[in-house]
Amino acid sequence: MKFFRYISFSAIIVFSLSACKKENENKWDVEIKNPVKKINVTDLSGEFYNSSVSLEDFKQKYPWFQGSVPDADYGDRRKDTMEVRIYKEAISKINKTKLDKDLIDLFSHIKKYFPKFQPPHIYLYSSVIDTQNVTDPIFLREDENMLFVDITGFMGDGNKNYKGLDLYFQKSMNPENLVPKISAFFAARLVPAPIEQQKFLDQMVYQGKVQILQDAFLPNVPEHLKMNYTKEQYNWAVANETNIWNYFVEGDLLFSADPGLSERFIAPGPFSKFYTEVDRESSPQIAIWTGWQICKHYLKAHPEEKLDVFLKKNATEIFNGSEYRPK
Repeated sequence: MKFFRYISFSAIIVFSLSACKKENENKWDVEIKNPVKKINVTDLSGEFYNSSVSLEDFKQKYPWFQGSVPDADYGDRRKDTMEVRIYKEAISKINKTKLDKDLIDLFSHIKKYFPKFQPPHIYLYSSVIDTQNVTDPIFLREDENMLFVDITGFMGDGNKNYKGLDLYFQKSMNPENLVPKISAFFAARLVPAPIEQQKFLDQMVYQGKVQILQDAFLPNVPEHLKMNYTKEQYNWAVANETNIWNYFVEGDLLFSADPGLSERFIAPGPFSKFYTEVDRESSPQIAIWTGWQICKHYLKAHPEEKLDVFLKKNATEIFNGSEYRPK
């Protein structure tokens, strides 16, 4: 069977028509009656590297930031020219006014669907770039509702400071990925994890639910950014939707408990692993994209269903109710 189509002019047309259709049917673009009024964003490293702020004052204000670093090393790091240079470059990529506006919009949408949600205090910081930590730039100190964002994770695909970092990670390390990644961080925490997640379909639908929250939280953000895709990767997924589905069905993968399927189609990587001649042209994490489409079809078939009810349903209910059969 001839499996995948390469990206072509026709694929771009398909994508464009799909995008237009989506814009006309955006159920998530709703009025927020009680928006978040204000958020707190602190440029932590900006204060740390500011020579006019004494180290003692900084330590008193942020006693938890030093961690296990000895006092002598802590003071020396403030003067480290490489660290200062990286911070200045990283912070220059961020439009703080736009960031504030986008975060207010994001948190307002989260609070609409999850009223108990309390926007965290956000701390921007920079770090010495290493290939292990820079790809996971967001973490939450839950007891204090403090969200830390490593801004060196958003310096731009191909940045010289990313030398040695796998190229597929860099594709989603741009300034425009910052807010979608914060959104995804909270979406993953808000989707109930299935008690048993053994079958491939369970994993796909779980990931699809997270992406549906991305739709709800970021109604006006381009689809590809919600997936950490480039536009070209998103185009490929749209153009090959039917072939992807046929591969999963004809290979009896949907109800398979093979743990290797997650590594092939869900885990981060340069591409998905169909074991065909065009794997290297494919988009990564394609099962997440497919799970997203299943969930979209389900909600389209059940327009009155509340989001919280949908999130509690199991994968089989959603799959059967979606009637997802791309052609």
